[in-house]
Amino acid sequence: MKMIPRLLIVPAIAGFVLFFSGCASVPMATTDKDAKSKEFQPLPDRASLYIYRNENFGAAIPMTVSVNKRTLGQTAAKTYFHVTVPPGRYTVESITENVSSVNLSLDAGKNYFVWQEVKMGMWSARSALQLVDDAKGRAGVLQSKQIASTIPDSEFNAPGTSAPVAPVPPSATKSFAEQLQELDTMKANKTITEDEYQKMRAGLVEKYQK
Repeated sequence: MKMIPRLLIVPAIAGFVLFFSGCASVPMATTDKDAKSKEFQPLPDRASLYIYRNENFGAAIPMTVSVNKRTLGQTAAKTYFHVTVPPGRYTVESITENVSSVNLSLDAGKNYFVWQEVKMGMWSARSALQLVDDAKGRAGVLQSKQIASTIPDSEFNAPGTSAPVAPVPPSATKSFAEQLQELDTMKANKTITEDEYQKMRAGLVEKYQK
């Protein structure tokens, strides 16, 4: 019978003790925010995403969670994140001894629940993310308390987009004819909408009629 080297036994025992003892500490959201999130009422123009960990198993191990490579923070036993995001495609990752990920396509006005299941690892803890149904997700969130996310919801734009940029009107240093031509070019290139074109043109004509 082969003997297991002591160098492997000692770290394994230490990891086993850590896995089953103590409790990780993470920054928590206010009780009012937790209660509001548990009403499960998504905004009509955004998706409501819950990422929860409702087990005491591995309570001493904090687990990092990210959405589209942006770190929300770490979970502890019986905790959850709640973020509201624009509709689109998202990747949620749980980063522990392993990296587990789940790809989501989120629609506005709907709730989505991702369960962060804790598993025993070789040296620490592992995890597995699963998209679960509404009933199971709500039950898991109600068993948990909300964590304060490091990223405010307002910083989540639709995937692959940036904040909208207002159209820049033609330079006032140019002549009336040059500004009209520039407006026509902007319209032709679809830099501005028809409505924006008409408003800018009306303002330009009014300015030079004074």
